[in-house]
Amino acid sequence: MSRQQDQYWIDETIKGNMNAYSSLIDAYKHMVFTLAIKMLRNREEAEEVAQDVFIKVYQSLNTFKGDSKFSTWLYKIAYHRSLDYLKKQGRHLKTSAIEEFTGQQLPSYENTMEALDASDRRTIIKKAIEELPQDDAIVITLHYFEELSLKEISEVMGIAADTVKVRLFRSRKRLEGILINIMEPEIIKGYGKR
Repeated sequence: MSRQQDQYWIDETIKGNMNAYSSLIDAYKHMVFTLAIKMLRNREEAEEVAQDVFIKVYQSLNTFKGDSKFSTWLYKIAYHRSLDYLKKQGRHLKTSAIEEFTGQQLPSYENTMEALDASDRRTIIKKAIEELPQDDAIVITLHYFEELSLKEISEVMGIAADTVKVRLFRSRKRLEGILINIMEPEIIKGYGKR
């Protein structure tokens, strides 16, 4: 949704138009749920947090100043609600180790990924992202799937943009290593068949 559309639905919701609020929910429910499930790794818990997020948004809508995009503001609420849920359950966000991933890259990895059709690629990438530590999965999801800028991700997660950049780099390296491990049987099977 554009900023103007968002602002229209926000203004209408503040005036009491529940259809406008339904439009906001419809536009952003997938985005909120995706972030929650990446953090919580449990569908029922993610659904519960997503509902809680939209209740909080409704109650706080009049505090939205428009300094950032509505989606960034919403992500920030979803991110913090998910963290709160984890804390309440006595769990912590699984974070990745600081050290770099140092896997060996096979030269035919790119060729194998290119040979797959788009649907297979999506399935394999989704499976690989699920194997990432939660903070890596969140950064990858926000940047590549939700198309948030480094600045927006930094606002959502409450960390510096440079830190986001470093995490994104490390997350991509870890994802690459996981993808290589997933794809290795295909690479070996296809070796020498040219």
